[in-house]
Amino acid sequence: MKLEPKIFRSELAGAEYHLYHHPTGLDILIMPMEGFTTTEAIFAARYGSIDNCFRSADTGDFIRVPDGIAHYLEHKLFEGEERGVFERYASTGASANAFTSFDMTGYTFSSASDCTEPLGILLDFVQDPYITDENVEKERGIIAQEIMMSNDSPSRAMFYDLLDSLYFVHPVKIDIAGTVESIQEITAPLLMQCYNTFYDLHNMVLSIAGNVDEEKVLEICDRHLKGGLDKKVESRLPDEPEGVVRHRSEITREVGLPMFSFGFKCPPLTGGERQRVSIICELMLKVLFGNMSDWYRNALETGVINTTFGTEVFSSDRGYFTLIMSGDVKDPEAVYESICERIRTLERSSVDEELFRILKKGAYGSEVMKCNSVSNCCDMMCFSYLQGADFLDTLKTVSQMTADDIYEASKLLDISRSAFCVVNNRERT
Repeated sequence: MKLEPKIFRSELAGAEYHLYHHPTGLDILIMPMEGFTTTEAIFAARYGSIDNCFRSADTGDFIRVPDGIAHYLEHKLFEGEERGVFERYASTGASANAFTSFDMTGYTFSSASDCTEPLGILLDFVQDPYITDENVEKERGIIAQEIMMSNDSPSRAMFYDLLDSLYFVHPVKIDIAGTVESIQEITAPLLMQCYNTFYDLHNMVLSIAGNVDEEKVLEICDRHLKGGLDKKVESRLPDEPEGVVRHRSEITREVGLPMFSFGFKCPPLTGGERQRVSIICELMLKVLFGNMSDWYRNALETGVINTTFGTEVFSSDRGYFTLIMSGDVKDPEAVYESICERIRTLERSSVDEELFRILKKGAYGSEVMKCNSVSNCCDMMCFSYLQGADFLDTLKTVSQMTADDIYEASKLLDISRSAFCVVNNRERT
């Protein structure tokens, strides 16, 4: 039976992609891009580091697994019984990679030639784990070394210290890789229990963009996908209180200048609303604190900040939404007071209308450019779909944005729901 797609189209972007619901339960997103020679694909599961408490598909009971197990499982899937996955990809000329985030795990490839063989490899190895007691033990030291190296990173340590300050119980505060201690508890049976629960095609998505033929992609999927019952994945997240754990914290690392991270804990959102508000907040932070704002110029001229200062929106539909400002500074207290003063004096008239219009045009152009990138289209199709949104809606959001939206979004900069974290240099002995 021929599958009929659901079509997602944006006249503003001049782009479209198609969603196919495969009989095996897998959702397939395909975006043919005329004139491009490369192909990018992601085979992803709705399974990340925050999914550490879930109803096991094997037993039907809720279990709590060691921190870092999703990342550990990602490592193990690349190991084949006869030869490794990277070796298989190398023979096709394609390059492969993988990642584990807080809320998803993805396996990717990029190919400059026919994608038939690389796509077959991708679908095969993700569905056929080779996990033994021996190779799990072998990986333990490798991942432990990776964790120890990451712990030495000042920026990574600051990021997790910020999340630990903002969130009481949400597992987003836990390092994606876990700790050296937590991964000692990971075993082959536990990894397979996680795999059997989350690597269910009903809980996964295939996103592919670029030089692709839709019928060929669907034929490859027909040959390689293994059907099964919908296991109704049920991951349990704790109820997160509204406040913050602490407003101020300090850690030490080897740094040239002190570093700071100022985070604001916002009410969580889901689906298209999360995507819309995230886009508005990104522009709001640029209007109020970006390198074209009056605040930035004054802070730079007076030495309160330097060019390392930046802003970001860190959000997911899985219960966290945070606005962050960070950078290297001589005097963390001075930048804290400067940002707080800017927030305390915010009024509707504080929004620079001309700057807003300039930055809005820039944001619109940036979104259009993303639609001309194979890798961006593949990534955004996948990420947005797993978050219950359509990435082509971003242009509509930007085009309809007003200065009033910027002001309303600025109210999320609530100092009573904030944490200010500093990384100072270790004292030399």
